[in-house]
Amino acid sequence: MENVLRPVVAFAAVLVLTLLAGWLLDLLLRQADARHTETPLWGLLRRCVTPFRLVLGTALLQASHRQAGVFPAHGAAVGHVLALLMIASTAWLLVRIATAVVDSAYARYAASRPDDARVRRVRTQVTLIQRVVTAVAVVVAAAAMLLTFPAMRTVGASVLASAGVLGIVAGIAAQSSLGNLFAGLQIAFGDTVRIGDTVVVDKEWGKVEEITLTFLVVRTWDERRITMPVSYFTGKPYENWSRGGAESTGTVFFHLDHAAPVALMRDELADLLKNIPEWDGRTGSLAVTDTTPNTIVVRAVVTARNADEVWTLRCAVREQLIGWLAAHHPYAFPRVPTAEPPPPPPPPPAPAA
Repeated sequence: MENVLRPVVAFAAVLVLTLLAGWLLDLLLRQADARHTETPLWGLLRRCVTPFRLVLGTALLQASHRQAGVFPAHGAAVGHVLALLMIASTAWLLVRIATAVVDSAYARYAASRPDDARVRRVRTQVTLIQRVVTAVAVVVAAAAMLLTFPAMRTVGASVLASAGVLGIVAGIAAQSSLGNLFAGLQIAFGDTVRIGDTVVVDKEWGKVEEITLTFLVVRTWDERRITMPVSYFTGKPYENWSRGGAESTGTVFFHLDHAAPVALMRDELADLLKNIPEWDGRTGSLAVTDTTPNTIVVRAVVTARNADEVWTLRCAVREQLIGWLAAHHPYAFPRVPTAEPPPPPPPPPAPAA
């Protein structure tokens, strides 16, 4: 009976201590979060309570499972499983702590900086740094777990001896993946493209929605997602409409008759821009840019705060100016002749002999 009771008591004691310690930690973090409203760090650290409980419970079981007589015939196997669980839970806890610290620093930075472009740049860097830290933690934890097996320690010397050859082979086999990895780091710290930037790639217009170490996601205006390798943005030209500022300039073209009232159109454009909220007030001009035998090309140039608003502004200007011309100056539209052309003149009479 004692052999059964001792393990049960040990498990119950570990469970109670673990839950109590987690509750106390969560209580302290909630109080700290209430006192320090200037930073979200303490609130974000509450995500670490679950891995903390797992680390604490595993440590307590590791220290007491032999004395408690938990599976005495398989004590080594139990200790090995607990060691593996300790390594995994410790890596999980460290990743959660690092993520909370980085997210807190980014939140404070974003709240204190009015420059949206700089904030998006930092957001891109923070996202990639978090992914790198997570990847490193997972790799180190997996390596530490493998080294707990005696067979892995035995072959360690031969693995190290052949590491040079394996590294060369792996580098050749994973050349594309490594290229994308370094391209991701170059994007993060070279500030060539950021999350939230408006870009044009392969004649597709959209916003950068996600950047990882290997691929980049562009959300198009019609809600499609284009996934591209990050090496594309380091090896090929593309348009970044948010580079150097989000302000954007748009053009609207009209093909009109030569008799179109260009001066009146210019005045009407100035009046209607005042009532369009997307216009930022920087530029609103109209000029004749080309002529053909039958029409003239009139171009309106307008500006807005970003690419989304300049698209809406262009559509509004096109719609309202065409409506104004149709209502007040219908003669301004190109006319297509529909009558049959007159017959050619008869040939001159032949001279008399």
